[in-house]
Amino acid sequence: MTILDRIIAQKRIEVAQRREATPITALEQMPHFMRHCLSARDAVQSFRSTGIIAEFKRQSPSKGIINDRADVAETTQGYVRSGAAVLSILTDEPFFGGTPADLQAARIANPETPILRKDFIIDRYQLLEAKAWGADVVLLIAACLTPEEVAELSMQAHDLSLQVLLEVHDEEELERSITPNIDLVGVNNRNLKTFTTSIDTSLRLVERIPDTFAKISESGLHDAETMRTLFRAGFDGFLIGEAFMKTDDPAQALAKLVSEFNLNNTLSI
Repeated sequence: MTILDRIIAQKRIEVAQRREATPITALEQMPHFMRHCLSARDAVQSFRSTGIIAEFKRQSPSKGIINDRADVAETTQGYVRSGAAVLSILTDEPFFGGTPADLQAARIANPETPILRKDFIIDRYQLLEAKAWGADVVLLIAACLTPEEVAELSMQAHDLSLQVLLEVHDEEELERSITPNIDLVGVNNRNLKTFTTSIDTSLRLVERIPDTFAKISESGLHDAETMRTLFRAGFDGFLIGEAFMKTDDPAQALAKLVSEFNLNNTLSI
């Protein structure tokens, strides 16, 4: 059983427990459920955007503890001040150390910034949770969903005014999972079998992604030169978490990367 298989098996148990503890009617009565969702796609494609989706990430199965000291509100506000276009908040607890409270705290602290619920979405109930907690966009991972599930969940997300980031790892996942109800396509540079990362994955897939979607490169991004290479290849944005969170000051690390990225680059903020 792979780590992804283990995560999904645990997620099915978790979703059933959460549905029993908090019925849909209760989610629909939460304060954020009726708020107007912000556009993550517009945020990364805006002319003056850095394109950076800055992630708050405490730990991961491959790296273990990354940063278990950072405060989510303080860190995400620092991200936004430093130029983050979108925030990504992990809500998976067993494997990534995230909680629903993290997303809700980030929402309150950053009312004008789009927020991605970063989790393993397998059920419509999780979309309703995302809406109730204040998310604007949800992640659908092609590696753990059938094409039919991607199509159905993305349509259901749009019905809730949530945008969708589809994550793919290779050509096969991309070709079988593309559907009109996707807003952003993320190429994860991490090999799920070896956990190694290479931007060659992004560079290989970028031209296969229709221009109707915002193009995001994910994982293994640490320096401005790599970002410039990806930007020139056609990517609109970059999902980065570990490179920031492993430092003593994640917001300052982001600000430094933004400064270096914009040096001699066509983007400006």
